[in-house]
Amino acid sequence: MRSGLVAIMQKELKRFFSDRRMVLTTVLLPGLLIYLIYSFMGSAMSSNLTVSSDYTPKIYAWNLTEPLAEVTEAAGLDFEPVSIERMDNIKQEIANKTADLLMVVSVNFDAELAYELGEEVPVAQGSAVGAGEVRAGAVPSISLYYNSTRVESSAVYAQTQAALSAYKEALRPVFTVNAGEEQYNLASEEDTAGFMFASLLPMFLMIFLYSGCLAVAPESIAGEKERGTIATLLVTPLKRWELALGKILSLCIPALLSGASSFVGVMLSLPNLYQLESGGSGAASLLDSSVYGISDYLMLLAVVLSTVVLFVGLISVISAFARTTKEANVMVMPLMMVVMLVAFSAMFQTSSETNFVLYLAPVYNSVQCMVSVFGFTAEPAAIALTVGVNLLVSALCVVVLSRMFESERIIFSK
Repeated sequence: MRSGLVAIMQKELKRFFSDRRMVLTTVLLPGLLIYLIYSFMGSAMSSNLTVSSDYTPKIYAWNLTEPLAEVTEAAGLDFEPVSIERMDNIKQEIANKTADLLMVVSVNFDAELAYELGEEVPVAQGSAVGAGEVRAGAVPSISLYYNSTRVESSAVYAQTQAALSAYKEALRPVFTVNAGEEQYNLASEEDTAGFMFASLLPMFLMIFLYSGCLAVAPESIAGEKERGTIATLLVTPLKRWELALGKILSLCIPALLSGASSFVGVMLSLPNLYQLESGGSGAASLLDSSVYGISDYLMLLAVVLSTVVLFVGLISVISAFARTTKEANVMVMPLMMVVMLVAFSAMFQTSSETNFVLYLAPVYNSVQCMVSVFGFTAEPAAIALTVGVNLLVSALCVVVLSRMFESERIIFSK
């Protein structure tokens, strides 16, 4: 038994490792792609959502009163006065993303504001505005024109709005909302990063894991049937379950290498993604930048490896029905769609409660575990249950595949 099983595994491993392109695309490429994709996403999103420290915003104001000028200057905003004739041109520049913001203050802002506050209405020298006109006039208003699709414009709009809101509360402090310097958002920096990672990483990780298994599994069985060499294996003294076990074990080795490559890619890319949430600049070392501990990585690795074994078993059983490798790749497409849909569900996970019944469902349990690890809510019992279920289903695949090898109708189908 041992010699026959080893012979099957040696044959499969030789076929795999002698093909340099397959080794490159299956083992090295997944981890490299994950690292490059996530690192690029972290760097690109961080640069696209952050305003350069040396950037000088192009902001304009019409009828900026002295009190408002003091408020905006205190907030670090330097508005350039603009005439009423230029306002339409400034709005067009903002729409064209060549200017950032235009603030338009109502004509009698100070007088209307004083009336609203019950104070003496100031009348500027040479103004025709009187108290009666102010009483019948409109509420003082400020209009802010900006472009939400331009990062600099959105940033200066938020800064201006915050300054004006503080000024408004200071004038009429009937009640305040989140006033002062106390931190009201109780979500920690780790929770914020974990929420983003849990929504994004499991989907791509599952797809890469499945793709790695898909690259090696169909060729092993369907390829043997297509070339007619499966008959040679079946006439050997090997028992059918030994042949099935040898096939799956040998396929698991390159698939596990592919899964390990994807895992390493995720580990190395996390510091670059973490920059986006923490606002850091430059990629520090993994231990310094990552908010995850050794136990988190070990749980994730266990889930990744057990998921790879599960995928190998499922793809092997499905491809055994196929007559050619091409047909096998077509037959496993529904399984790939299921994996993608289940992985996509990770983006909509909102509950932090653990329902252990759900961890009995293959594929879905792996996604749930990845979400919980990245979201800092992982429970070792749920991880252990998932790994156990994945390995159990993989063992069942060995049994099913051995029965299929005993069926001439399946193995020698034309």
